[in-house]
Amino acid sequence: MNTFYIQQFGCRATQADGAALERQLLDRGCTRSPDPATASIVVLNTCTVTAAADAQARDAIRKIHAQNPHARLIVTGCYAQRAPEELAVLPGVTHVVGNSHKPEIPALVTQIVPVARARATREQHDIPSEERNPLFSPASPDAPFHSFLAEQQVAPHPGKIPASGSSPQRAQILTGDIFSHPEFLSAPIRGGESRHTRPILKIQDGCNNRCSFCVIPYVRGKSRSLAPNEVVREVNALVAQTLPVRFYGEEPTPSPAREIVLSGINLGTYGRDLSPRVEFIDLLRRILDETPLERLRISSIEPPDVTQDLIDLFSSTDRIAQHFHMPLQSASDRILAAMHRWYRSEHYARRISLIHDRLPQAAIGADVISGFPGETESDHAVTLDFITRHHFTYLHVFSYSSRPGTKAATSPDQVPAHITKRRARELRSLSEGKSAHFRSAQIGRTERVLTLRRDEDSITELTGTEYTPALSSNYLRVQVPGIHPSNQWQDVLITAEEGNYVVGEPASTNDEFSVPSV
Repeated sequence: MNTFYIQQFGCRATQADGAALERQLLDRGCTRSPDPATASIVVLNTCTVTAAADAQARDAIRKIHAQNPHARLIVTGCYAQRAPEELAVLPGVTHVVGNSHKPEIPALVTQIVPVARARATREQHDIPSEERNPLFSPASPDAPFHSFLAEQQVAPHPGKIPASGSSPQRAQILTGDIFSHPEFLSAPIRGGESRHTRPILKIQDGCNNRCSFCVIPYVRGKSRSLAPNEVVREVNALVAQTLPVRFYGEEPTPSPAREIVLSGINLGTYGRDLSPRVEFIDLLRRILDETPLERLRISSIEPPDVTQDLIDLFSSTDRIAQHFHMPLQSASDRILAAMHRWYRSEHYARRISLIHDRLPQAAIGADVISGFPGETESDHAVTLDFITRHHFTYLHVFSYSSRPGTKAATSPDQVPAHITKRRARELRSLSEGKSAHFRSAQIGRTERVLTLRRDEDSITELTGTEYTPALSSNYLRVQVPGIHPSNQWQDVLITAEEGNYVVGEPASTNDEFSVPSV
């Protein structure tokens, strides 16, 4: 039996890629393992946004190999695209597959397993090592791989050639020029992949911006979009699907998608590459008009793309989650200019005010970078003051990480690590205070939440009682006392805070959700 496990890292777009891979492997007759220790194939879908993300991937590879030395490790994603040679030499890695070749992984898995089985059979019969097939190589090294979407033929890249006299490289590298791939690489998601209650639908990939700190455009390529008819078709399929999915502690039941998360690398640029051009807001209107989806959630979107019209659309319906995640990075206009960001703090503040005026209970989150090259204490203080004065509900704080090939990496004004870390701590402390204030302000309100899958950790630390995790429209993490099926609507009364959660006592068991007919 071909068993696999997908280890996910990074953003929602990367998670969507992993979910698509999982679906294709299941469709090919492979079986999903509950953990990497029991899988014959482990796919690590990596991120490379920071050096810490790289280190996390390398550490995971070493741990998985130590835990399961017989597993074949396929490393893919953004790190694999950026620096495949770094990953190819790690123990247990059999293939490094860049984003350019990610669609080839399902076919690759079906090639690896027969070769591995043949190797095991030969070892049992003590065939000399020099007569065995090359370890984990495809059945035919010269056979082209085929994209399951664009039907392009791409030849496997042999990877870095070892120096004379050195040991041959174990892992095969499959990468290519990401900018030569104009097609949108994705696959249908049926729901339940990666044990997600809420499917993540990637509708955009790549980025045409060149922020001075960001390596992502170089590993994701130029901006490209999934055609709007395909998006609508995918949403309708997810809502209509009745694929039984077993979650922890639950019997398998038909589970149509009730909330879908739209994701992308630069989501607000959706449709600008299409002919004719399609506006992101028009796509949202089509989803509302042409599908019965009960709730749509938008992942990260750049501040210039949060327009008055978009905010008005959010406020006009309860079918779009009241949740905006807008990367800020810094509130110092001098640093924003050095970052090559296309807005200034005044523009960002205007968006926050518009959102808060129309949707006072909406969640507003932001990414913030501490220690960008040239950032002074004054710049940092400006950012702290800006966040303090405005209606943020949470922050994702990143310590600046130099990324090879970016303009910021060559700046002579690098901030010492201990200063960067101290500033990051101050930002995180501020974020915790803003989040706590938002949670406490919700006490006494009734919210409609979507129950999520339970796991072995679904027990409150303070009381030891069992609960079901849930998520509100405005991104509150809710603990609903008791055991409830996942993917169900619950009306709850927010009664208290508990850690990073709020407690929501069931106010109704009604599972109906009114949506307009289509």
